[in-house]
Amino acid sequence: MTPSPIDLREVISSQIPALALIQNIGYTYITPAEALAHRQGKRSKVVLEDILTAQLHKLNQIDRSGKIHPFSDANIQTAVAAISQFPYDALYTTSAQIYDLLVLGKSLEQTIDGDKKSHQLKYIDWENPSNNSYHVTDEFEVERLNSTQTRRPDIVVFVNGIPLVAIECKRPDLPKATEEAISQHLRNQRTDEIPHFFCVTQILMAIAQNSAQYATTGTSKEFWAVWKEEGGLDKFEAELYALINVDLSATQSQKLLSWRQTWEQVKIRELWAAGERLVSAQDRLIYSLLAPQRLLALIHGYILFDAGDKKIARYQQYFAVRATIDRVKQVRGDKSRQGGVIWHTTGSGKSLTMVLLAKALIREPSILNPKIILVNDRVDLDDQLTITFGNCKLPPTQAQSGKNLLELLNLPKAEIITTVIDKFDTVAREKGENPSPNIFVLVDESHRSQYGQIHAKMRNVFPHACYIGFTGTPLLKKDKSTAQKFGGFIHSYTMPKAVGDKAVVPIVYEGRESEFKNTEAVDKWFDRITSDLNSEQKADLKRKFKSAEPLYEADARMREVAYDLSQHFDKHFKGTKLKGQFATSSKRAAITYKKLLDDWGKVRSAVIISPPDTREDNDSVNEADLSEVQRFWKDMMAIYGTPKNYQDRLIEKFKDGDGDDAPDLLIVVDKLLTGFDAPRNAILYIDKRLKEHNILQAIARVNRVFEGKEYGLVIDYRGIFGEMNQALEIYAALEQEGFDREDIEGALVDVRVEIAKLPTLHAAVWDVFKGVTNLQDTESLQQWLEPQDRRDEFYAALRDFAKNLRLALSNAPFQADTPETTKHRYLQDLKSWLKLRDLVKVRYGEKVDYSEYTDQIRRMVEKEIGASEFMTIIEPVDIFDLDRSNAEIESIVGTAAQADAIAARIKKVAIERMEEDPVLYLRLSQLIQTAIDAHRAKRLGDIEYLQQMRSCLETVRSGGADTVPLPLQTRPQARAFYNVLQAKLSSSPESLETEVSARDAKSAYADYNTARSVVREVKSTYTTQSAQADFAAPASILIDGGIDSNINHSDVFVLLSIGIEDIITKHKVRDWQHHKDIQNRMMNEIDDLVHDLKKTHNLFIHWADLDELIAKILKIAENYEVS
Repeated sequence: MTPSPIDLREVISSQIPALALIQNIGYTYITPAEALAHRQGKRSKVVLEDILTAQLHKLNQIDRSGKIHPFSDANIQTAVAAISQFPYDALYTTSAQIYDLLVLGKSLEQTIDGDKKSHQLKYIDWENPSNNSYHVTDEFEVERLNSTQTRRPDIVVFVNGIPLVAIECKRPDLPKATEEAISQHLRNQRTDEIPHFFCVTQILMAIAQNSAQYATTGTSKEFWAVWKEEGGLDKFEAELYALINVDLSATQSQKLLSWRQTWEQVKIRELWAAGERLVSAQDRLIYSLLAPQRLLALIHGYILFDAGDKKIARYQQYFAVRATIDRVKQVRGDKSRQGGVIWHTTGSGKSLTMVLLAKALIREPSILNPKIILVNDRVDLDDQLTITFGNCKLPPTQAQSGKNLLELLNLPKAEIITTVIDKFDTVAREKGENPSPNIFVLVDESHRSQYGQIHAKMRNVFPHACYIGFTGTPLLKKDKSTAQKFGGFIHSYTMPKAVGDKAVVPIVYEGRESEFKNTEAVDKWFDRITSDLNSEQKADLKRKFKSAEPLYEADARMREVAYDLSQHFDKHFKGTKLKGQFATSSKRAAITYKKLLDDWGKVRSAVIISPPDTREDNDSVNEADLSEVQRFWKDMMAIYGTPKNYQDRLIEKFKDGDGDDAPDLLIVVDKLLTGFDAPRNAILYIDKRLKEHNILQAIARVNRVFEGKEYGLVIDYRGIFGEMNQALEIYAALEQEGFDREDIEGALVDVRVEIAKLPTLHAAVWDVFKGVTNLQDTESLQQWLEPQDRRDEFYAALRDFAKNLRLALSNAPFQADTPETTKHRYLQDLKSWLKLRDLVKVRYGEKVDYSEYTDQIRRMVEKEIGASEFMTIIEPVDIFDLDRSNAEIESIVGTAAQADAIAARIKKVAIERMEEDPVLYLRLSQLIQTAIDAHRAKRLGDIEYLQQMRSCLETVRSGGADTVPLPLQTRPQARAFYNVLQAKLSSSPESLETEVSARDAKSAYADYNTARSVVREVKSTYTTQSAQADFAAPASILIDGGIDSNINHSDVFVLLSIGIEDIITKHKVRDWQHHKDIQNRMMNEIDDLVHDLKKTHNLFIHWADLDELIAKILKIAENYEVS
C-alpha cells in the first residue's frame, strides 16, 4: 500500500499547529524534499546522513595527552553506517541494539602518532543538549521492507539527523481519532511495513488536537499513555500559551508552505491569521516530551527493555525518579542523604520505577560508585525483583545467605544486590558495617516488616546509607509516623489517579458471604441458581449439597461456594480471554476446592501452594495414610520435579496458555496474593480472612490493564469487610483497618453503587431517540441515526448500558431482588438495540470495531438472549467489487435502507478520493445529500431515492467516465483535469468572453496538435478512433496542423486536459512532487499550452485564476501518484 492522499483538515487542525510549536521550542524545519536529499534520495534510509556526519565531526574528538585529534573521515563514515545501515532482524532485538548504540556510542580504532587504540564515539551529547542539532519534517516517506511502496509518518523529529520521534496526526472530529493514529503506528511496525524506521525511533505520539497519547516502539494499544505535568502547572501553561501564539518568522513560514500547493497555503495562512488560540492536549504532550532537554532525558534514562517488551516511563515514574534524585543529591552534615517513601498504586509499574531509579542512581555523576541494595521480605518477591532487574539489563547479584550478603557488601564490583531482609540478622551478628554515604537501600513493600527491629539492624550495618521505601498500598495511620524513618514521602500516585489515567482498571467489590451463613439464605440462593433445572435435577443437586455428615458441615458450605463460583465463572468469564484467582484459608481448603470444582466440571483450576511441612500430619508409616495436603504435594513433585518448576509452569500456563491444560483459575492460600502480575487475571474470589494491607494487596491482583477488561471484580464469600448495608461502609471498614479515608478513596467500588446506575444508563439510550415519534418503528430509528455524531452517541450509551447490565446480571442480590419483568425489559431492550446497532452499521457502511463489545458482553448476550441475536457484521464490501457489492446491497432489507447503504458507501469513497477528482466527488456528495434531504422531507419516494443512488453508484464505479466526452473516458487523470477546467472556466461570464452553442458531448476529435506540439501521442489514438461511427470528427477541427477556432469550449477543455496530462507524464520522474524545478517546468509548459489555446479560441482567463488552476491540477496529479 502506498500512502493515502493528504487530508487537509488533518493538516490544518493538527499537523500545522504541531509543526509550528515544535519549531518554537527549538527545532529547525526541513521540507520533505530536503529530508530526502539528506538521505541521498533513498527512501529505504531513515537517517539524515549529511546532518549526522556533520554532527559526529562536531561532537567527537580524541584527547591524547592534552592534544585534540579529530576522528578520521573513515571512522565517521563507519559510525554513520553503523546506525544508518543497521541490519533489521526483529523489532524488539534490533530496537534494543540500536538503543544501546545511541546511548553508549560506538568504539572505533584509530591510529594516532603510530599508536592504535579504541576510542569511544557518541551519537548524541546527552549531557549538553545545546550541542546537538534538532530538526523536524513532515510527510516523511519510508520504503517498506522488500518493496518500493512507501509509508509516510506525518511528523518526524530528528536529533543529529537520527529520527527519534514519530508522530501521527488526526482530525479531532474523527470518532476515536487517537485510537486511529495508534492503529496506524502499530500497522507500520509490522514486519512487511517499515519496522526498520521504528527500530530507530524512541518515542511515538498519537495526536488529534484535543487528545494525545505516547508510547515507544512495540507498545500495544492498551498501554499507550497520557502525560501530565506535575508541579508549577500555572507556569507551564503560561509558557505554553505564549509559545503556541508566537508567530513563525517569515523564513519559517515560507519554508513550511514552500512545497505545498497554493490553495493549501491559503488555508494555512487563514489559520495563522485567525488570532490567538487556547492550549490543547496535543500542545501539552509536545511541549512536555519534545522540549530538547526533556526529550534527551526521557530517551537516555527512562526507556527499558523488559523480557521482550520495550517500555517508556509513565509520567508518575519520571517525576518520582526525578524527585528522588533531586533529594538524594543533597548531602547532609553527617554525610548521609535523605531518603523517603514512594507510594505508587499496585499495578502502576512500581517495580519498573525501582529499576528506573537504580539506573538513574548509577548514572548520576555526583554520586561516586553507588551501591544499590534491593530489600524484600519474601524469597519469591526477591526472585521476582531479581528477574525484573535482569530483564532490564541491570542484572543484580542475589545474596544466597546472610554470610554471602556480608561478602557482597564488601565487593566493589557488586553495584546492585538483592536480598531478603532476614539475612541482615547474620550481617548484624557479624558486626558488619559499611559507612559509605553512597549506599542506597531500596525497600520493597516497606509498609511491612521493614518498619520493625530489622530496620534498626539495617541502620547499624549502613549508618550513612540512604533508605528509600516503596509501597503499592496506602500506609496505615500507625505507620505514617514511622515512615519518617525513611525521610517522609517523596512521591505518591494514588488509586484514583491510576484509574483516571487508565494505568490500572477500577476494582468492583461484591460481598456474597451472607448467602452462606444461614439456612434461609442458603435456600434462597439454591432456588435462584437452580431456576433453570427441573425438579429431579434440583433434588439430585440438593442431595449432593446436604449428604455430608454434621461433622463435615463446613464441607457442605464449601460445596455450595464451589458450585456458586463455578456457575458464576462459567456464565461470565468462561470462553473469554480473562481468568481468575481464588484465595482460600488453608492448603487443605485449596485442595478441597480444587476437587469440588473438578466435580462440577465447568472451571479448569490449579492449586499453587508452598511446600507443606513434612513433619506435620503424619499418623503412620503407610503412604495411604498421608494427609491430603502431603499426598497432593507428592503428586505435584512427581509431575514437576521441584517446587520452583511446579510454580513456574503453572503460572506460565495461567498467564499465556489457552489449551485444555491451561487453568482458568488459580487456587492459592498466601502465594500470589502480593507481587503477582498477570494482566488477564480479572476476578478474585475470596474465602479467607484478610486484614490491613493484605486486603488491598490481594484485590490489586485484578487491576492490571488487559484488552477487553473493563474492571477487576472481587467476590467475597468470607466477609472481609464484615456485614455491610451501605456502599460507603467499605471505606468505613478500611478505616477500621487503620487507613486514612483520603488515602483509600477510590480503591474499589461497591458493586451496588455501579448497579444503581443501571436505570439511568437504560434511560440514556432511549434519550438518544427523543426526536423519534414512533419508537417501535425500526425504519424511523435507523433514519434517526443517519448523522455520525448521533450514532456515536447511541453506541456510547449502549456500550455503557450493556457493560453495566452484564455486571448486574453477575450479581446475586440483583438477580434475587430485581423483578423478572424489569430484567426482561432490560434484556429485550438490549436485544433490540444490539440489532439496531448492527443494522445501522451495515446501512451506513461503517468500519467494524471489534473492541466495542468485549468477549464478556458478547457472552452475556449469548447466555441471556441467545447467540442468534448477534448479526455477523463484516467490513463493508468494496463498491468496485461489483458482484459482492451488489449482493451486499440486495441483502439489506428495505428500499430506503438500500438507498442509504449506497449513499453511505459513495460518501466514504468520495472522502477517500476527493483529492483525486475534487469536482466529481464534491458534486456527487452534494447530489447525495440533496437526495437524502429530499427523502427525509418526504419530497422523494423510496423507489426514486434508490434509483438516484444507483445512478450515482454507476458514476462512481466508472470514475465519472459516463459524465465526460468519449476521448476522456479511458483517461481518469485527464478526466479530473477536465472537471476542474469545466468548473473553473465555464461557471461565470468573467471567466469566458462567450460560450459557443453546445455540441453533442461525443462530437469529437480526429487529431489535434497544439501550436507548441506538446501532445503528439494522442494523434494516432484518435485517428484510430475516428473510424468509429460515433466518433466522426469534422475536418474543420484541424487547420494546417493547428486547432479550429470554431471548436466549442468543452472541446477545448478536452484537448487541454489531455495536453496537460501528457506534459505531466513527459516530465514526471520519481518524487517529482518534491522537486520544485520539475514542477516549474510542468507549470511553464502548461502555461504555454493554455496561452496558445487562449489565443486560438478566444478564451479569457485571468492570470491569477490560471495560477490557481495549474496549482489545483498539479495537486490532483500528486494525489494520483499516491492513490
